[in-house]
Amino acid sequence: MQRTPHGVCVQSPREPIFNVPSVVLVILALLVAVHGMRALLLTEQDDQLFLLSFGFLPVRYDTAVLDGVLPGGTGAQIWTFITYALLHADLTHLGFNAIWLVAFGSPVARRFGALRFMLFCVATVVAGALAHLALHAGERNLMVGASAAISGMMGAATRFAFQQGGSLDFWRDPSRDPDRVPAAPLLVALRNSRVVAFLAVWFGLNLLFGLGSISLGGAEQSVAWEAHLGGFLVGLLLFSAFDPIPPADQSVMPTLH
Repeated sequence: MQRTPHGVCVQSPREPIFNVPSVVLVILALLVAVHGMRALLLTEQDDQLFLLSFGFLPVRYDTAVLDGVLPGGTGAQIWTFITYALLHADLTHLGFNAIWLVAFGSPVARRFGALRFMLFCVATVVAGALAHLALHAGERNLMVGASAAISGMMGAATRFAFQQGGSLDFWRDPSRDPDRVPAAPLLVALRNSRVVAFLAVWFGLNLLFGLGSISLGGAEQSVAWEAHLGGFLVGLLLFSAFDPIPPADQSVMPTLH
């Protein structure tokens, strides 16, 4: 309720409990649909063929492997840089990624808009595959999952969420859109202690994933931390290439702490 200058109380508009952008919901629906199709329509053998055709396999780029040996042939060498992100190992894997997609994808999508957000997702997914390929060249382990894109969203959110007025600023003005505050230049953002703390925790967790100290799902499933790293760095370092909002004026920027 709000009181007008004449003393009349009016009902203030309610904010939606879940304010998830349509593009995020579309991506989420696509991930669920792909997983549901595999579970309901494909036999175990067909599903394995499907995974080999659309998941990311480093051995696919080994010149010692003759063309046509792996499902998908030459075309799969191109499309699997993106399609692996639409596949998930199981419902637990899908559920984790769905939660983080909504949490970090929503503010980034609201800021970028649908088209820029989709291009951003493609860039982070490709970067994740390239990072994984660089450190696992020739290996036969299949990589699936949208984690590279979600890591990229985390990297992008780091550039504006901790800014004055951003969604993680405890003293922000509630009348101001926290997802559209001007972002600080990268070197300035890296002097923000909260940004540094977030980066330390993120890289620390992924280091533990890489060392095998933490795993998700079953013992046979490993976390592709290299793909996380590739996606995150694209989100963090190339954020300005996708950001439609002019950067903050450094001459009037508050002191970061």
